[in-house]
Amino acid sequence: MSYQSLSDVVLQSPLTHAVCFDEQHNNVSYQTFQADVQRVCAFLSHQSETKWALCFDDSYQFAVSFLALAHANKHIILPGNHQPAALTELSEHFDALLHDDIIQVMPCERHIKYSNITDDVSASLSPLVLNQVCLTLFTSGSTDTPKPIEKTLQLLDNEIQQLESLWGNQVGSSEIYSTVSHQHIYGLLFRVLWPLCAGRAFSRSNFTYPEQILSHRLDHKKTLICSPALLKRLADHEGYNCYQMVFSSGGPLAIEGANQSEQKLSLRPFEVYGSTETGGVGYRQQVEPTSLWTFFPSHKARLNIEHCLELLSPFIDDHLWYPTSDYCDLLDNDQFMLKGRVDRVIKIEEKRLSLTEVEKRLMQLEWIDEAAVIPMEEAKRTVLGAVIVLSQAGNESIKKGSKGKFWLKLRSELREWLEPVGIPRRFRAVKDIPLNSQGKRQMHDLQQLFNDVND
Repeated sequence: MSYQSLSDVVLQSPLTHAVCFDEQHNNVSYQTFQADVQRVCAFLSHQSETKWALCFDDSYQFAVSFLALAHANKHIILPGNHQPAALTELSEHFDALLHDDIIQVMPCERHIKYSNITDDVSASLSPLVLNQVCLTLFTSGSTDTPKPIEKTLQLLDNEIQQLESLWGNQVGSSEIYSTVSHQHIYGLLFRVLWPLCAGRAFSRSNFTYPEQILSHRLDHKKTLICSPALLKRLADHEGYNCYQMVFSSGGPLAIEGANQSEQKLSLRPFEVYGSTETGGVGYRQQVEPTSLWTFFPSHKARLNIEHCLELLSPFIDDHLWYPTSDYCDLLDNDQFMLKGRVDRVIKIEEKRLSLTEVEKRLMQLEWIDEAAVIPMEEAKRTVLGAVIVLSQAGNESIKKGSKGKFWLKLRSELREWLEPVGIPRRFRAVKDIPLNSQGKRQMHDLQQLFNDVND
C-alpha cells in the first residue's frame, strides 16, 4: 500500500488491507476500520461536548475513536495516565470521556464506553483539514505536574511523513509490535498513526514482558516500538528474536540496553530524542555512550546564549524558533551532542547545582549502577535525595555493615567532586528506578520513596 496522509487515510486505503491484529493474529481489515470510524463519527457528531478525552488499552479502538473525533471536528484530549486521581486532576481539560475497560473510576459525569456505541448510522466522511483539528497531549510529569501541550494534526502529519521518508524502506511491510502506550506522543506516532498512514498492520495490545519480545512469532517480519526500560531487562531472560527494526524513545537508553538489543533482537535500536512539546528532534544508533545524534532532515538548529538548543521545525512551527532546555554542542553534518538539561539545575543555599552532575558522580562509584537525584524539602530547607540501584559490589558492601555506615561512605566519596550542599542527605536503595510506561522517571514516584521515616 502507498503512503496516505492523515487527511484521507480513512478514505483512500485499500479496503482489504489489514489495519491491525489481535493476540491470536486475527486481522481487522481497512473496510471494517472505515466502517467503524464512520459509525463512531456519526455518534460523536450528535454530541454537544467539544473536548473529548480518550483512554484506551485497545489500540484499534483507540485509532477508530481518534480519527472519528477528528472527522467529527472535536478537540482530542490524550491523558497520559488513566489512574483515577491523575485523570481527575486533568478533568478540567475535557468535557467528556470516551474509553474502554481500562477506566474503573470516572473523573467526569459525561463518559461513553466504546462498546456501547451501537448506532447503525454511518457518517459521510470528507478529507480532514489537518490544521483545523486540535489535540492536547500532556508532558510526562517527570519533573513537575503534567502540562497540557496543544498541537494540530498537521504537525503530527508532518512528523509521520518524515518518519516514512527516513525509515519506510527499512521497516518495509513488517508488522508493528509495541511496549509503549499510544496515549503519549511516541506511541501515538510510532505504533498507531505512522502504521495507519503507511499501511502496516499493528498489534492491538502491548508487549508487557521481555519474554514476549524474545519469543513472539519468529517466522514474521516485525518492527518493535520499545522503551529503554524493557530493552535493559532483556539481559535477564533467555531467548532470541529477529526484528526488522527496533526503535527506542521516551527516556535515556543505557549502553547496556543498546548492547542487549543487538545480542537478543539482531540489531541496535534507533533511539529517537524528543519531547511532547517538540516531537522528534534527532536520532542515533548507540555504539558507545558518546555516540552523536543526527537532527531530523526537516529541522534547523542553533544555540542560544546559554548554549541551549533552539529549533525551527515543522513538527512545532515552520516560522518561529522554539527554545529548549537541552544543553548541546552542534557539530558538522547536522549532528549534535547532548550534555544535559538546564532545567535540572537548581539553587541550594545560593549555589547552583546540576542534578544530572550529581547522578553522574554517584554512578561513577563502583557500588552504584543507576541513580536518580531529586530536590526535597526537609526542616524548612532544600536538600537532595538519591534513589539508587546498587551494583553487586554495593550489595556486598551494605551487607557487611549498616545502611547508615554505607551512606556515610557514599557521602565521603562524593566530597571528592561535589560541594557539601550538592551531596545527597537521604538515600533509598531500590531494585529498579520507578519508570512510567514510556520509560521516564516520575517525580511523584521518586518522592514517594522518601515518605517513610526510616533512613
